[in-house]
Amino acid sequence: MFLLGLTGSMGMGKSTTAKLFAEAGVPVYDADATVHKVYESEAVPAIEAAFPGTTSPAGVDRRKLSAAVVNNPEAMKRLETIVHPMLRSHQQMFLADAEASGASVAVLDVPLLFETGGDKRVDAVVVVTTSPEIQRERILARDDMTPDKLDAILARQMPDADKRARADFLVDTSHGLEPVRDRIGDILAQVAKMPRRRVDS
Repeated sequence: MFLLGLTGSMGMGKSTTAKLFAEAGVPVYDADATVHKVYESEAVPAIEAAFPGTTSPAGVDRRKLSAAVVNNPEAMKRLETIVHPMLRSHQQMFLADAEASGASVAVLDVPLLFETGGDKRVDAVVVVTTSPEIQRERILARDDMTPDKLDAILARQMPDADKRARADFLVDTSHGLEPVRDRIGDILAQVAKMPRRRVDS
């Protein structure tokens, strides 16, 4: 099975691109959705112990947790130490299921793919991109977003130009859905002929 890593900075259109891969019949692992899942289940006790007052009976309060770790690299590292092994285990289950279903290609949708070294665990990387103007416009249209919060998030992410330079494939979401759909068709046709390169799965 050929493993595609899908990544892109916030507001680039990555979630839409992931949906279109799924529409094309490709199994897609959604790292963000998995974070939500573990924040409602197995991560709660460890996060409460590390960041008291950030959870409730319903699970992790993402707003409180975000306030506890934003602009604090040490706290962010502590959180990653708790959550990343759990995410890795969910990812392994996804890959086993995708393999068992006979899929020839699977997609790992991971926002911080390069930042966490995940690009070494896939066979090729798709980077979703758009112009900085469209990116800011999309993000600032979100309910709880402010320019300061946006700058803090973007400061933690690898710059878009660096991601594009390391991509095997680029998907530009500036011009609507149809060009993205066509590009996904091109990518799937190309990976069918590409060798696998990942270091581990």
